[in-house]
Amino acid sequence: MNGSYAHTCYRILDPAASIRFYTECLGLEHVREIPIRDEATNHFFAYAGDPEPWLELTYNHDRTEPYEIGTGYGHIAIRVSDLDGTLAALAEKGVQPEKPPYTISSAGSRICFVRDPDGYRIELIEKSA
Repeated sequence: MNGSYAHTCYRILDPAASIRFYTECLGLEHVREIPIRDEATNHFFAYAGDPEPWLELTYNHDRTEPYEIGTGYGHIAIRVSDLDGTLAALAEKGVQPEKPPYTISSAGSRICFVRDPDGYRIELIEKSA
């Protein structure tokens, strides 16, 4: 198989809250939304300069109960240039990390996890100098 990465998709409960989180907190652009008949709407996100959107959030119009994230979902990861600055900006928007930044090994990158409005984990990875 000769393929390439397309995108990650997960389901959301409140499109306005998710759009606000991913654009205002994480700096992604809400590239487009595509209705799927009368049953759902897909929202696509990317960073400026990305050739294609890489995050798809699906809102099912008839869903009122939160989704169970389950034990199979881990997280998505986003590289940031300044982890402390990013966490300070997120705190101003009411987003708190799960725990303070840390490294897995002495030579590893600093990382930290936050959650989106639906409880999905997002790993923030500080780019190495």
